Amino acid sequence: MLPLEVRKYLFDMDQAADLIAEFVAGRGFGDYAANPMLRSAVERQFEIVGEALNQALRRAPELGSLITDSSRIIAFRNRLVHGYASVSCETVWGIIEGNLPVLREQLKRLLRDEGHVAT
Repeated sequence: MLPLEVRKYLFDMDQAADLIAEFVAGRGFGDYAANPMLRSAVERQFEIVGEALNQALRRAPELGSLITDSSRIIAFRNRLVHGYASVSCETVWGIIEGNLPVLREQLKRLLRDEGHVAT
């Protein structure tokens, strides 16, 4: 069983990933690109995902093999925070469509397996 602190980070990641999905539900790329508040909200939640994963991996490195592209998730967080001017809407939207569903499923499975049912 993972330490409580690590499970808390997984929970934070799960909540942030769910919020991203909620924010973009029923919207397309054009909606995303045209709405600075939506972009800011989504990027903030991606920052939380990446930072929580970074902290979780420091405490439980074995999670790296259970979360697809864990190093890329952290690198994306770093890009959002430190290289924000070079982040394109296309890149973020591509991650939402291509990677977010996989991450959400993995997080829900990890939390379920750890005895914390994710909604």
